[in-house]
Amino acid sequence: MSSPRSAAARRLIMRAAERLYATRGLAGVSIRQIGEAAGQRNNSAVQYHFAGRDALIEAVLAEHAAAIERHRLAMMTALGDPARMSPRDRLRCAVLPRVEHQIALGTPSWYARFLAQIAVEPALREHAVRVHLETPSLRRLYDAMHAERAVVHAERAVVHAERAEGTARAGRGGRESWAEPGATARREAMTRQLVVHMCAELETDLAAGRAAGRVGAVEAAAAWRRLGDDLVTGLLGLVAALDADDA
Repeated sequence: MSSPRSAAARRLIMRAAERLYATRGLAGVSIRQIGEAAGQRNNSAVQYHFAGRDALIEAVLAEHAAAIERHRLAMMTALGDPARMSPRDRLRCAVLPRVEHQIALGTPSWYARFLAQIAVEPALREHAVRVHLETPSLRRLYDAMHAERAVVHAERAVVHAERAEGTARAGRGGRESWAEPGATARREAMTRQLVVHMCAELETDLAAGRAAGRVGAVEAAAAWRRLGDDLVTGLLGLVAALDADDA
């Protein structure tokens, strides 16, 4: 078990890393710079508390994932079984806990921009996805979504098989399969990218406004919640359009 002093140093290093990576990018920040920004006199402080850059980043991701999980569990407890939720409520449970976490972080914050940097780093992107998808609440949501889509897939497969049979008898060519492999994974990736980068965009705007004295806590919270509502509506439209194209 780490001492209070060690735990405090870890927190300072994690916050400094998050801020520097968010504002300068992964390639623009050294481990030594993170230690200095965290007020650590020992040049090896980061390596002492973390095995290296990737372990430090993974610790930051895990901390935020746990906080978002708490928001999501509370929301899902209020709404009930994900299998019985409407598509909108499932998306709300997927998106809005992230928004509430951003509000709790205050302004300025750096997590959204930090995550946007990680999302385009090949060596870290898969870990970032996994650390969020492996939270119990999000697994339940995705299991419910996948089960519902499996039923729709089965129903449409029967319709398309009947159409294909009729087309073959008539001697005409046609599309053999209505849904290509990987379609569900691609939809989920599109959803993640939209949420990650729109949150980073708003975080940047709010930080600039706060620095200029134009944005207070109330205005920032309202802006985050507007974005959350817009993301849910936009994602519902995106999924509906893709489903219609597959039909």
